[in-house]
Amino acid sequence: MTADSALPAPPAARPWTLTAGAATAVLQGVVIALYGVYLMVTAVTSHTRSDLGGTAFGGGIVVILGMLPLFAGRALLRRRRWGRSPAVMMDTLCLAVAYVAVRHGGGDLPLGIAVGLFGVAGIVLLLHPRSTAALWPEQDAGAQNVDAPDAGARNTGAQAGPGRS
Repeated sequence: MTADSALPAPPAARPWTLTAGAATAVLQGVVIALYGVYLMVTAVTSHTRSDLGGTAFGGGIVVILGMLPLFAGRALLRRRRWGRSPAVMMDTLCLAVAYVAVRHGGGDLPLGIAVGLFGVAGIVLLLHPRSTAALWPEQDAGAQNVDAPDAGARNTGAQAGPGRS
C-alpha cells in the first residue's frame, strides 16, 4: 500500500442543477425576508396605526419564514440532504401564490406568472436525477452495483426459499 492510495478521493463536482436549485432557494429566502422587513417598516411608519402590533408581528414571522429557504440553499450548496425538502416546499408554495395571483388578474398577472415559473424551475432543478445523485451518492453507487455478476447471485439467493426455484 503506497501513500498515494491511502488518500481519500476528492469529492465529485457539484452538478449545475443542484447549484441552480440552491440559488433559487437563496433568492426566494432573500425576497421573502425583504418583504417581511417591508411589512414591519410600513407598520411602524404608517399614519393609520390601526393594527401596529399585528402587522409588525406578521412581518417578523415572514422574516423568519424567509430564513428557511436561505438555510436550505446553504445546505444544498454544501450537499446536505435535508436542504432539499424545505427548498421544494417553498417552490410548491410559490405555485400556490402564483395561482392566486393569476386568478386575481390585473397587475398581479405578470407577477403570478413569474412566481409560478420560478417555482416550477426550482422543483425541476432540485428533483433532477443529477441533483438526487449528488445528494445521495451511495444510492447511485448501489444502482451501479446491481449489474455486477455477484450482486445478482445475492439477490436471487435471498429470494429463493422453500418451494421456490
